[in-house]
Amino acid sequence: MKNRVLFQGDSITDADRSRANTGANSNVALGCGYAYLCAARLLSRQPTSGLEIFNRGISGNRILDLYARWKGDVLAIQPGVLSILIGVNDSWHDFNSGTGVDVPRYAKTYAELLEWTREALPDTRLVLCEPFVLHCGAVGAEWGPEMRERGRIVRDLAEKFGAVFVPFQSMFDASVSEAPSEYWLPDGVHPSPAGHERMAQLWMEKTESLF
Repeated sequence: MKNRVLFQGDSITDADRSRANTGANSNVALGCGYAYLCAARLLSRQPTSGLEIFNRGISGNRILDLYARWKGDVLAIQPGVLSILIGVNDSWHDFNSGTGVDVPRYAKTYAELLEWTREALPDTRLVLCEPFVLHCGAVGAEWGPEMRERGRIVRDLAEKFGAVFVPFQSMFDASVSEAPSEYWLPDGVHPSPAGHERMAQLWMEKTESLF
């Protein structure tokens, strides 16, 4: 549907959303993170546009988890704009428990998801968000190179599929000149209120042409 916007991803997108309420434009269904903030801005600016905004992020998801639920949680919703942020758990689960997704398989599966989406929903406009971490909390120095490789993959996929690319890692890297890493991502992964606000600002800036 042309006026449907769907945010998809892991816990950063999930942001404690309600599973009991999955409707559009609902406070509890949108969670308390950047997706909610973006929805608030869009709905406030376009009160007569008929926008329907959904959040289907699920905490802990890796790219393979997205693939498993893509048909029901993306294609069935038929979004006009689809925003995806995925990748940190593919590394985190590997470093912590050996259940992550290696970089080549991440790239292959992500591309397959986008190809599937283009086939099923050729008019859907894509927004691909750069996965990110900062070196603090749970995040060790060894995460950096792998996460940046995942970010490069997402940037390349955005170019290949004609998607909007949202450079969250670059934004957070620049933000540490203003305040310490912990201020933006207290555990190195999950944003603080200030971190979510910066994400929403950047997302809105980069996607302005879609609305």
